[in-house]
Amino acid sequence: MRNDVPRLQGDRIALEPLVLADSHAIQRLFPHWEIVRYLSHGMQWPYPADGARRLLQEVTFPSVAQGIEWAWSIRLNGKQGPLIGVISVADRPNDNRGFWLGLDWHGQGLMTEACKLATDYWFDVLGFPVMRVPKAMANMPSRRLSEREGMRLIQVGPRDFVSGRMPAGIWETTAAQWRSRVSASPSHRTPHPLASTE
Repeated sequence: MRNDVPRLQGDRIALEPLVLADSHAIQRLFPHWEIVRYLSHGMQWPYPADGARRLLQEVTFPSVAQGIEWAWSIRLNGKQGPLIGVISVADRPNDNRGFWLGLDWHGQGLMTEACKLATDYWFDVLGFPVMRVPKAMANMPSRRLSEREGMRLIQVGPRDFVSGRMPAGIWETTAAQWRSRVSASPSHRTPHPLASTE
């Protein structure tokens, strides 16, 4: 299993391996109720002043080093562009992809592009056969993204989020289903690993 995290290049964005220096931008952009309310209840809220740094050092980087998570900053216009969000894929039961995007960049299709890059990597480079993602049923933008990707809802049940306990679903796509949709979409770009971990 690969545990290095490459750079992935899209049309409008690049996914860059997360580094500790990213914690400053994450700390500024992430802790907004509109972003965190549908995240796992295990996240501390109100968000502490050192929350981003501690998350990277204590959770994300150890998981990457163990080869169970691959995490990126989402940047506009390549490596020199500003950090606008974070996306990761992980080898965890029923929880293989997570992301958030700064409020100023919602509604522009940027997360759809980021998800295509990360999901291609999950299937085509890491070689996993299935991707499953949990999300609150009330989180309509995230649900619509999964629907556009051709994912299907396979399970519904209660789950605890920062905003409380509510119905949640698990959405699934297989490698074969994903590749079939990709091959039918001329606008889809395959991720291009351009550099290894910094």
